[in-house]
Amino acid sequence: MKTALIVVTLVELALLVVVLAAYLIAVAATLRKISSTLGLITFGVRAIEKQTEPIGPVLADINGALDQVAGALEQVARPKAPAG
Repeated sequence: MKTALIVVTLVELALLVVVLAAYLIAVAATLRKISSTLGLITFGVRAIEKQTEPIGPVLADINGALDQVAGALEQVARPKAPAG
């Protein structure tokens, strides 16, 4: 009887090790896919950064022009005192 329990315990232990190994392999495969995807995303973001780099100096001019427009709009939008 003891021998049968020992054999069953060893089989269960071996099964547990196999299942854990399978899950670890699945997790490793998923992490590899994630790593690959993150690499592609990083490459894309760097490409966008390089392509939009020339916009930086132009934005300062655009912001200056928008400040002037905002100032002009504030003057136009001010309520005028009634004549009277």
